[in-house]
Amino acid sequence: MSRPRGGGDFVELDPDVLVEEVVKTVEGLSGSGVGASELIAISTFWHSLMGVDASGAPTTPLLTWADTRATQQAKELRAEFDEREIHARTGCRLHPSYWPAKLRWLKAEHPRKFDATSKWLGFGEYLCLRLFGESAASVSMASATGLMNQSTCDWDAELIRGIRVPLETLPRIFTDETRIVVGDGAANNVGGNCTTKATIALMIGTSGAMRVVYTGEPPAKLSPSLWSYRVSRERVVVGGALSDGGGLLEWLVQSLNTGDNTAALQQQLAAFEPDSHGLTILPFWSGERSTGWHAEARGGIFGLRQQTTTPEILRAALEAIAYRFALIAEALDEIAPGATVIVTGNALRSSPVWLQIIADVLGRPVMLGSASEASMRGAALLALEAVGKIGNLEAVPVSVDEVFEPDMQRHARYRDGLARQQDLYERLFGETS
Repeated sequence: MSRPRGGGDFVELDPDVLVEEVVKTVEGLSGSGVGASELIAISTFWHSLMGVDASGAPTTPLLTWADTRATQQAKELRAEFDEREIHARTGCRLHPSYWPAKLRWLKAEHPRKFDATSKWLGFGEYLCLRLFGESAASVSMASATGLMNQSTCDWDAELIRGIRVPLETLPRIFTDETRIVVGDGAANNVGGNCTTKATIALMIGTSGAMRVVYTGEPPAKLSPSLWSYRVSRERVVVGGALSDGGGLLEWLVQSLNTGDNTAALQQQLAAFEPDSHGLTILPFWSGERSTGWHAEARGGIFGLRQQTTTPEILRAALEAIAYRFALIAEALDEIAPGATVIVTGNALRSSPVWLQIIADVLGRPVMLGSASEASMRGAALLALEAVGKIGNLEAVPVSVDEVFEPDMQRHARYRDGLARQQDLYERLFGETS
């Protein structure tokens, strides 16, 4: 995978390098060109943004959700618009991870690139432009830009006029059922057989998310902690996302030089009692999305002593991220009360300690799904369903490798830790908006 350019508050990717890597991967697997396929299914990351000129050549790098340089522009948008109305229509907060703030930032900071742009695309659309000569967006990809009306499945003309972006510079939203392009989070739910309100998918990779997918309309009332996108015109996905998950743990392991004995470290982490380290961590190394949407938030480790050990810091970080998931879970209870939690992602699959912490923090059973590549499987299942090769996805049973039952005494202790973390959060950033 192409490595990001930049550092600090921004992440950029070279879209052409990414396309070439996709092509090489597909040709390596199939032994033939991409065009040989009759049925195309793509799972790709949400929220990315780039410009192309009239010839289809990039005018900007590919900006990812992790690019927070548009934080000031997001604040300006919140001052100009009623964010509650925008959230209700588009399912998205006015946050730098979405297109409205990024477009305003590009216009202010890179006016020549902005003016040279004929179309604004995400990576999914650019990939389709390079492979098929068509840059139209799927409902799934458009739904996570912050510019699509979730009820009509079309661009939100009122917001687009308000941010002064010509409607014709946005891609057409297509309905072609032989080309499925779906956001990786939505595909993850489908691939893990979490497609009803009876199940919640919890995923930790570099970042993290909890999501509910169901057939029907977007929620009439959406918690400010959550977002609402689309899997397709028929299915909705509602959830919350953390900017820091496994990536934060990887950073800590590397920075604290824990060594190569992963098994021994896992044993040390498992030996701690809940919230016994005296630390409170705000896991916002990459800013915050759910639940408070403070892009300018930064991480902190509080309560450090000379006697604090590396395993204590790592254990506190595992618990801290679990606390943020607990807040998302509480918000999702309004939509999917009592839903079963199915977990995916290599960061969790390799850490039974973390899985048990999450079960104890949530106070409900956590099931480890058996699909190791759920997003790719989900895209394939959606494509097969679209052309009638398989039946109803909701009838596919959930496949589980292991169940982690909660210890309710531990849960009570973790509630104290969560309350302490939230008190510190509110002192620094204010209450969740």
